[in-house]
Amino acid sequence: MTNDEKILTELKEIFIETLGHDNFELDGNTTANDVDGWDSVTHMMLINEVEKKYDMKFSLMDLMSLERVADLVKAIENRQA
Repeated sequence: MTNDEKILTELKEIFIETLGHDNFELDGNTTANDVDGWDSVTHMMLINEVEKKYDMKFSLMDLMSLERVADLVKAIENRQA
């Protein structure tokens, strides 16, 4: 399993826990428009859970550049490096 795949698996767990359902596919191209219940409020909840999971804080610039799940994976990898 690559690091990208590991992070994506961990993110799926966070999404399921936060959104309260698993009726979605999560891959690099997934956006908020693709997932029921992923709105502005749950987006901030997701970011908060990701920051806790990976013991990091995203900058405002990081947050503004997150359009797809792949962007979130890349931001996590950059912080881990």
